[in-house]
Amino acid sequence: MLVPVGVVALAATGIGLVPALASDSAPALPSVTAEQLVAKALGSDVQSLSGTVELTTDLGVPTQLLGTARGLVGGKGRGGSSADPQSKLTELLGGEHTLQVAVDGPDRQRIGLIDQLAGYEVVHNGDQVWAWDSASNQAVHLTAPQHGATPHGAAPAEKKAPLSGIPSTPQEAARQFLTQSAATTSVTVDGTASVAGRKAYELSVKPRQSGSTIAEVRIAVDAANGVPLAVVVRSTGGSTVLDVHYSSVSFAKPDAKTFDFTVPKGAQVTQSGAGAKEPAKKPGIELPHQQDGLNTVGEGWTSVLSTKLPAAGPLTQPPAGLAAGTAKGRKHGSGTGLPAMDVQSLAKSLGKPVAGGTLISTKVLNVLITDDGRVFAGAVTLPVLQSAAGVK
Repeated sequence: MLVPVGVVALAATGIGLVPALASDSAPALPSVTAEQLVAKALGSDVQSLSGTVELTTDLGVPTQLLGTARGLVGGKGRGGSSADPQSKLTELLGGEHTLQVAVDGPDRQRIGLIDQLAGYEVVHNGDQVWAWDSASNQAVHLTAPQHGATPHGAAPAEKKAPLSGIPSTPQEAARQFLTQSAATTSVTVDGTASVAGRKAYELSVKPRQSGSTIAEVRIAVDAANGVPLAVVVRSTGGSTVLDVHYSSVSFAKPDAKTFDFTVPKGAQVTQSGAGAKEPAKKPGIELPHQQDGLNTVGEGWTSVLSTKLPAAGPLTQPPAGLAAGTAKGRKHGSGTGLPAMDVQSLAKSLGKPVAGGTLISTKVLNVLITDDGRVFAGAVTLPVLQSAAGVK
């Protein structure tokens, strides 16, 4: 979630805490234990903030393959609109991004993605959510449960902001790592830092389990209010695969007008959730969990997501660099410009043969496609994937 709401009991987090004192490095701060600092971060009651977030992801996925992945997952979201937040998933998986963030409690958030000359915004105000893509001038309008309402399929006590999933703020990223179980995670305090002009402690979070491709996660926690200000994830190969931090931040209450949204002139609007028999899904850039045929095998740092590839058939989106209707596309045998290759064949063409199937590797994420069309993916080594797939 964007901002922790309420005090989260330490016992509920289940983190394996290794008592350690902060170092004497600048800035000078009072000594604190890992237990105290994690409780401070997860229990922060800050409700309002605004600032600029710098997000860099380097999974080692070639740019052209990100376009292909967009096609495999269906490059557009609700109603075919490029403005749907879920359609932005692959864009955040590589490169450098700048986001403008404003938060005023659990029912008002605004995130603006600034990308070259184009822009993208998601605005949540009460039960109204708008997303707008300036490049296509398309907008999506959704209705979200207000704070305290029970989302479809969620326990009444669950409190999850609608702009969750892919970590677009340090708070989101930090919570994903600080809520790992005691059996799989160790946490120590390892120095101090200055982030966006704020004094912060640094937490070092490491997996206890073998088989993870993540070596360490460093989290800078604001010394005054406990808000995570920066998260850096390093792979076992020594590279930084995720760096999300505030370059500027203010904890003053944003102006109420910040969360107003006016549909730009000429924008194509897609309505979602209107007249639905079930409560609308909460919007956001989210990775599905145990839904749409996606399941989880294992736990903690070595958990693996599993699913099945779509049945053989033509791609719904052209790979990056192969525009629909081009001569090159028509040469590949498709009147729409799409290459005559089914999803499974294309996915397998991106990897290398291994025992049990095909392996697609990046700096931190590995994907095993079995010979019978099952997919196993995670920030884990190949033996972990093969074990999850039952490959001997």
